Amino acid sequence: MLHLTYLIILLPLVGFAVQVLGGRRLGDPMAGWVATFFIGASFLVSIGVYIDLLTVQAPVRTFTQDLWTWIPVGSLQVHASLFVDPLSMTMVLFVTGVSAVIHLYSIGYMKGDRDYPKFFLYMNLFVASMLILVLGSNMLVTFVGWEGVGACSYWLISFWFTRETAASAGKKAFVYNRIGDTGFLLAIFLTFYRVHSLEYSTIFANIDKIGSGYITAICILLLAGVVGKSAQIPLFPWLADAMEGPTPVSALIHAATMVTAGVYLLCRINPLLHASPDAALTVAIVGAATAFVAATIACAQPDIKKVLAYSTVSQLGYMFLAIGCGAYVAAIFLMLAHAFFKGLLFLGAGSVIHGLHDEQDLKRMGNLRRYMPVTFITFAIGWLTIAAVPPLSGFWAKGSVLENAWAAHPALWAVGIVTAALTAYYMSRLTGLAFWGQNRWSNPVAIDADHDMPDAHHATGAIPEPHESGWIMTVPLFILAFFAAVAGLMATSNVHFSLSHWVDPVFGGTLYDDHLSTAAIWTLGTIDAVIAVAGVFIGLRLWMNRAERPALETGFLRRSWYINELYDTVLGRPSERLAAFSATVIELKVIDGGVNGVAAVVGRSAQLIRGTQTGYVRNYVLGIALGVTLILAFMLTRLWWS
Repeated sequence: MLHLTYLIILLPLVGFAVQVLGGRRLGDPMAGWVATFFIGASFLVSIGVYIDLLTVQAPVRTFTQDLWTWIPVGSLQVHASLFVDPLSMTMVLFVTGVSAVIHLYSIGYMKGDRDYPKFFLYMNLFVASMLILVLGSNMLVTFVGWEGVGACSYWLISFWFTRETAASAGKKAFVYNRIGDTGFLLAIFLTFYRVHSLEYSTIFANIDKIGSGYITAICILLLAGVVGKSAQIPLFPWLADAMEGPTPVSALIHAATMVTAGVYLLCRINPLLHASPDAALTVAIVGAATAFVAATIACAQPDIKKVLAYSTVSQLGYMFLAIGCGAYVAAIFLMLAHAFFKGLLFLGAGSVIHGLHDEQDLKRMGNLRRYMPVTFITFAIGWLTIAAVPPLSGFWAKGSVLENAWAAHPALWAVGIVTAALTAYYMSRLTGLAFWGQNRWSNPVAIDADHDMPDAHHATGAIPEPHESGWIMTVPLFILAFFAAVAGLMATSNVHFSLSHWVDPVFGGTLYDDHLSTAAIWTLGTIDAVIAVAGVFIGLRLWMNRAERPALETGFLRRSWYINELYDTVLGRPSERLAAFSATVIELKVIDGGVNGVAAVVGRSAQLIRGTQTGYVRNYVLGIALGVTLILAFMLTRLWWS
């Protein structure tokens, strides 16, 4: 099966081609079923490749499939080749698996949309791009997938482009990601300059030839790329606006694909980070700061999807913190668990929005557990998992990150533990507002009438009685809820079947060993559990029966620390004024003025010279005579002085 690795990418691309050629004829729902089939087939092939990889003798479980020579230019020899190892295989399995579930859910969620086939066209291409990214054997193939998910995110976020907010959100995501991608491109150039190769294996084998300063520069440039793609400080504001896309898009971007690309890339370049402690510490600081800031913002958002969006930013910050501490396995474990519980939470939120006829404001929800019991039960599993309540997977995954942070950087551990408390609190706030309390959805207007604040999307008028979603939307919820609950077994099972045993060889000597005693591990675990339970209790206690607490929902938090306003003031407005100045002064007076001035000088000169063209032979003879006289005078002068 290893030789069929190319099918993992090819099948979603075939699905994309089918949608391009015949999506309109397939229609609703057949276009969705066809798209889901190809992603599901890719998942089955991935399982086969995984099983075959298990037969390769440990610890060297790698396989490279060279498809063709892509760029043969001098010393730049880039091959379109796929690299399979435990890290890429872990990514492939959860990308294809979770994406297949999201595709299935989308069949019901997108029912009746006028661009139904186009939606699945983009979704198939999105998954194919992510698979190219994680399976690429060199930086350039990775970059192709990197740009592919960026382009697809633009199309999907702005899918409902007739809404101004959706069109703007798509452009915002595109611009923020292009800023980060500049760093990635510069890292590629610098790497080739030092190594004369873009193959990961060659780069890592020649680390000692790169030089410590260049290694740090490459790592920082790659970090610039991943903070854009994985929405970290300072390039995270686009991710909240990405909620303008359909909810399955949010689940796909936030759980299984795009935003995890940055985490994967940092894990892939682990030898470079290991060789640059300064770059690794920078990654850890960025992650911890982002996790805390995003968690505080999530505590006050009125839109159910924006709470989950900032939650994603915060959880990604945890992954960056783990990577910066050298705890790559902990980062991968949290990324895997996050794919399940965040996918579940987004799809659960989509079920709520669907049942409430497109209402997204938490303040207009309430008591939904009575009307949507299946959504409530499955959503509750995701809520308790992300809150890190034991024994669910979130407890083990987040605990592993914090344990390593304590051993490596205790100050960052303190930030992480505070963020863990905030996570349990804001997710309990969300759950309390949505599923407990009074039936606020029957109110004709939102309780929050402060239009000076960024509000959620509202349904029109009073909302009819909520209804449970159909089986095609609830079955994916059960699947994700199951894996969110039991994924912790990967950390607690026999060592030969654990995630650590599987991916450890990828990192080798770069893997951080925390050297913590058993007593320290139990103490830290107890602190994690107490923090989680306390956060859940406080969140429910405050928000189960009350929808308004202005002191806890300040404008500072609801406006995301005024970061968007800061960027607008410091960058946006000055850039707008610079553009206006360039258009009215530089363009019109300097560029156009220069061109027009040259034309005017030439025209005026032509008019002056035109007077010498009389057409009379005597004038021309006189001119020739004068010319000859001047030449003779010049020659005589030269002879005299010589």
